[in-house]
Amino acid sequence: MNILVANDDGIRARGLTELVRALSGEASVYVCAPDGQRSASGHGITVSKYITVKEERVEGAEYALSTSGTPADCVKLGMKILSEKGVKIDMLFSGINHGGNLGTDVLYSGTVAAAMEGSICGVPSVAVSVDNHDASHFDCAAHLAVEALRKGHGNLSPGIVLNINTPDLPENEIKGLRFTTLGNREYKEFFAPVDMGDGTKGYRYNGEPVVYEGLPGSIDVIAIQDGYASITPIHRDLTAYEMVEEIKKWRIG
Repeated sequence: MNILVANDDGIRARGLTELVRALSGEASVYVCAPDGQRSASGHGITVSKYITVKEERVEGAEYALSTSGTPADCVKLGMKILSEKGVKIDMLFSGINHGGNLGTDVLYSGTVAAAMEGSICGVPSVAVSVDNHDASHFDCAAHLAVEALRKGHGNLSPGIVLNINTPDLPENEIKGLRFTTLGNREYKEFFAPVDMGDGTKGYRYNGEPVVYEGLPGSIDVIAIQDGYASITPIHRDLTAYEMVEEIKKWRIG
């Protein structure tokens, strides 16, 4: 079995190294990842300039590339380059991300975008994240990735992405695993102004996640808040089906 690993934290991120190490015990692992940080890049792709590509060495990987592109670029281009080398990718894993990808975070996440791109390319895909931007505990996330590979290969539809999140805790301190739905991921957010020195003012985004009370533990945000790991099946169909017949009645146009 051949696995492609991508991420949005860059090819040198510890999370990617830990994921490759874990998966390489189960399959042949290939890597195509950004050459630097691309967090919160969403599902953008590069169309107005060239994407540069460089061969890299990643322990445990059969072959590795870094690119100047986005996470989605890495998946799309990586699969093309590997196909030309006669390598057919069977599953795609994105991560392990330094920072959670919960609830509405998935709309911004480069990690989830890479997994969604794998799905678009017809490959069963998994996104894996640890809920801390300074993450130091990857064991549970790596373990769940391996389990997703073992149980998902042959069973996971290419149209579905498994979105795995774990608390940044030693594996033996995580309370368990919940199978969840997406929730709201709100932040107490602000833009810090900075004098750019050329007469213009810059703003840098920052924020702290809101802590919720009284919400069901079946929501991914609450599962992580309660000290559990979560797995949420997601897909790219954003259609509000219940509204299709309703808007016909509006006689727009």
